[in-house]
Amino acid sequence: MNAAQQSAFTQASAVAPGTLLLTIAALAAVLYLTWLAWIAFGQFHAWRDHRATLFDLTWITLRAAFIVLLLGYFLRP
Repeated sequence: MNAAQQSAFTQASAVAPGTLLLTIAALAAVLYLTWLAWIAFGQFHAWRDHRATLFDLTWITLRAAFIVLLLGYFLRP
């Protein structure tokens, strides 16, 4: 954005563009980290109840963590 666009955006929304971008990125981070915790706890409970192996627990949690790392890289403010 150039200076005129930033000024117009700030006047129309009463929020600076950088602040809005940071807020959206923070909300996305909360959502995908909550998703990761849900996946990890679900797999732990499946492993504890002998519905999954330790390999399944590790592999699924690592895949979810990799997705979270990619999202964190692409959604950074």
